[in-house]
Amino acid sequence: MTTWVRWGFFRRFRADRVFLLLVLLSCCGGGTPSHVIVVYHDSWDEIDAAGPAATSIATLPGYLGIVDLAFARPDLRYTGDLDLARTGLEYIYSGTVLRDSIALLKQRQPRTRVLLSVGGAAYHNWRDLNETAIVRLVHDLGADGVDIDFEPTRPDCAVGPDQAIRCRTDAFWQTLIRRFRAVLPRPALLTAAVWSVGAYGEGQFQASRPRSRYTGFMLSVLRSPAASQLDLLSIDAYDAGPEYDPLEAFRAYRAVWHGPLALGVEVRRRDGSGPFFSSAQAEMLASKVAPDGGGMMLYPLLAVPEGTKNPDAEDGRALSMAMCRGLGLTGCETPPP
Repeated sequence: MTTWVRWGFFRRFRADRVFLLLVLLSCCGGGTPSHVIVVYHDSWDEIDAAGPAATSIATLPGYLGIVDLAFARPDLRYTGDLDLARTGLEYIYSGTVLRDSIALLKQRQPRTRVLLSVGGAAYHNWRDLNETAIVRLVHDLGADGVDIDFEPTRPDCAVGPDQAIRCRTDAFWQTLIRRFRAVLPRPALLTAAVWSVGAYGEGQFQASRPRSRYTGFMLSVLRSPAASQLDLLSIDAYDAGPEYDPLEAFRAYRAVWHGPLALGVEVRRRDGSGPFFSSAQAEMLASKVAPDGGGMMLYPLLAVPEGTKNPDAEDGRALSMAMCRGLGLTGCETPPP
C-alpha cells in the first residue's frame, strides 16, 4: 500500500487500527510502522524559490517520513485559492509554489507524508479554532493531515487525592483532538507534539526531573478515549534544562502510549535552551529508542545553528542523517537540502 485514498473518500472511511499501522508502514519507509523521522519544516527560514523544483521541500530525502509545515494559526482565515496571507505560514513564495513543491516531493518520495502543523509557541488562539478552514488548506495543498502543537501558557496541573495529575486544559485538549478528527477521518494522519515533561509526575516517573508547570500535562489526555484518535506523538524533548534526560522522557511516554512515538531533537538556535546534540549523540538516541518501536523528530530542519555552549552541536542536515543511521533506515548518506 503506497498511495492514499482520495480526499473525498475520507468522509466515508473508518479505518481500524490494523489499517492505520499499514498506512504508517507505507509512509515511513520500512521497518516497524513507528521507525519514522518527523521534521518540522520552518517556513520562516525557507528561502525564496523561483519555482517548486527550487524549494527545499521538493528535494527532501526519502528517509524523512513525515514533514510538518510549521506553523499554521489555529484561528487561520483561509477561503481558498492558496492564499497563505492569513494562515500563519511564513513561506516567502506563493501557496501555488508550496502546493507544487509538495506534489513534486511526493512524486520523488511517494512514501513521505506532509502535514500542516497547527499552533506552536507563537499561535495561541485555540478558542477560535477554525478546523474547517485548516482542513480546506490541507486539501488544497495536497497534504496528508494535521499535526497539533498545543502549547497553553497556563495548563494549571495538580496532583489529586488519588495521586493522578489533572490539568485545567484536559477537557479542552480532548475536544481539540475530537474536532480535528471529525473533519479529518482516517486514513488522514492526526499527530501531536507533546511537552517534554508531559508524561512525568506519576508512578515510576513521579520523581523525574525537572519539574515544571507542564509536569504530567499529557497524562489525562493519553488515558482518555480521545487518545485513540491520534496516530503519532512527537516528544518536544528539549528546552527543559540541564537535568532533563530525553530517554527518560521517552520511557515515560511509552508507559502510557503504545502507538508510534518520536523522540525530538532540537537544532541549535537563538531561542532554544537545548539540550543540543552532536551527530554521534543523536545517532545514539535513535539507536536507543529503535528497539522499543521509537522514531525521531527534528525541530527545526532549516535553522542555522547559533548561540550554544556546545561546540559539537550541528545543523538539521547532519542530525537528520545521524537519526537515519541510528534507526537503521536506508539512504542515510543523502543530506537534506
